[in-house]
Amino acid sequence: MFQDVVDLSDFYASPLGKITTRLIRKQIRSLWPSVKGMDLLGLGYAPPYLETFREEANHSVAIMPSLQGVMRWPRFKDNEKNNYGRYKGNLSTLARETDLPIKEASMDRVILVHCLEHTDHSKHMLREVWRTLSPGGRVLIIVPSRLGPWCRSEATPFGHGKPFSTNQIKKILSKNMLSPTRSTSALFLPPFKGRTMRSALATLESTGQRWWSQFAGVLIIEAEKQIYAANKPEAKKKLVTKPVIVGSQMTQSEE
Repeated sequence: MFQDVVDLSDFYASPLGKITTRLIRKQIRSLWPSVKGMDLLGLGYAPPYLETFREEANHSVAIMPSLQGVMRWPRFKDNEKNNYGRYKGNLSTLARETDLPIKEASMDRVILVHCLEHTDHSKHMLREVWRTLSPGGRVLIIVPSRLGPWCRSEATPFGHGKPFSTNQIKKILSKNMLSPTRSTSALFLPPFKGRTMRSALATLESTGQRWWSQFAGVLIIEAEKQIYAANKPEAKKKLVTKPVIVGSQMTQSEE
């Protein structure tokens, strides 16, 4: 079951949500230092992470699943000019995650967050992501880690839905023609709400990355669009013996 878009928005507007955004954005930037001139799609509730790329990418769009709900993005309004930033409008829309209103092979990058752990149709959704990606395009999957403390706290969006291990995500991607390339993680301390502990969360992030990365709260896995699916082992060619046509054998008569 998807979380309501209002609950997601409220979390990311909170002090803990803002630190969460900053720490995950840092890891996203380590994988994608630049998206200049690229077309970027966010599926799920991606605006907190799309925002860092909005002025850099050629085009950005956020698609929110129909069972989650939708909110306007970007929300900043220039009161003097009476428009919303450079776009003068809305970049988010509502759609089924299995039927994206995007042209085939039109997106260079896709960020998938607060989606895979909630959908009941992961195969169809990932095939849609594959369809929208351009040749060589890449998708970034952000999901709660089953070994981290964040998946056990319902106070954050990562405490809802199904958590995963890195191997599980890689298998799911590989089965849907997406080749895993790189991975990282974030959120290494529990989701503390106190001001002092929130500061510790940000301060000790690099230490956690180095010493206890297996207990991260969030997994971030990158995958590339696979153009040609590899043949399964059982599909390999087998040596075929020379056929014998029934009735073609002739017996020699005795002399």
